[in-house]
Amino acid sequence: MLSISIVAEEVWNIGGWPITNSLFTTWIGMAVLVIVVFIGLGRRALVPAGLQMIFEAVYGFFLNLCETVLDQKRWAEKAAPFITTIFLFVFVGNVIGLLPGVGSIGFFEKETVKAEEVADGETVETPPSRGGQAGIVSTETDTHEVFIPLFRAPTSDLNTTVALALISVAITQIVGFRMLGWGYLKKFFNFSNPINFFVGILETISEFAKIISFSFRLFGNIFAGEVLLAVIGMLVPYFLPIPFYGLELFVALIQAFVFAMLTLVFIKLAMTSHAEEHH
Repeated sequence: MLSISIVAEEVWNIGGWPITNSLFTTWIGMAVLVIVVFIGLGRRALVPAGLQMIFEAVYGFFLNLCETVLDQKRWAEKAAPFITTIFLFVFVGNVIGLLPGVGSIGFFEKETVKAEEVADGETVETPPSRGGQAGIVSTETDTHEVFIPLFRAPTSDLNTTVALALISVAITQIVGFRMLGWGYLKKFFNFSNPINFFVGILETISEFAKIISFSFRLFGNIFAGEVLLAVIGMLVPYFLPIPFYGLELFVALIQAFVFAMLTLVFIKLAMTSHAEEHH
C-alpha cells in the first residue's frame, strides 16, 4: 500500500533528540559532497580534468554571474563561494530523492490506533460483575504496521527548506548592514513622510515573505515530484517512470539555480541604498 507522509518520520532518538530520515539523509549528502569536493580539488592540476574541471566550471559560472549582478569583482569573489555552496547543497538535496532506495528502504513500526473514542469527561462502566463491582470498559484498539523509510530527500522536508531560507535572508541582512551601516535600517523605518513610512512597512513584510516564498517553493516542487514518481511507479512500474525521472532531474537543477539566483539578487538589493534603488 502506498504511504506518503508530508512530515519527516523519526527513525532514531538520541538523548531525547529526534533524528528524522531527512536529517539522516542530509548528513549523508553533506558527507558525500565534501568527500567528492576533496577528491576533485585535492590535487589540482594546471590543466583541469575530471571532477576538477566540473567544479571549476561550476564555480566559474557562478563567479561570472555574481560579477554581472553585483557589478564589482571584489564583492563577486566574496559572494561566489556562498552562492555556489547554496546551489550545490540544494541540488544534491534534490537529486537524493531520485536515487533508488530513497523512500523504499526502511522498516516497519507497529502503531496502535483507537477504534473507539470515549467522550471527554465521560466514564463508561461495565455491568456489575460477580463480585458486585463495576469495571471500566477499555476502548478497543487496532494495531497495524506502518512503513518508516530510512532515507528521505532533505529538501522534501519543510524544516530543511525553512532553515535554508533563514540562512539566505540572514546573510542578506548582514550584507546590508556591512555595506550601508545603520543607514540600512532606513529601508524599514523611515519617518520622513507618510509614504516612506508605509513603504518601510511593506519592505519589512517582504523580508518575512521571502522566508515563506523560499521555503515553500522549494519544498512544494520537490515533494510534489516525489509523490508523482511514487504514484507513477506504483501504477506503471516499468519504463513509463523513466521520462518522469528525467523531468524531475531537470526540476532539481532549476530549483537549485533559482534558489541561488534569488539569494544573489536579494544580496544585490541589500547592498543598494533606498535612494539608489528608487533612482
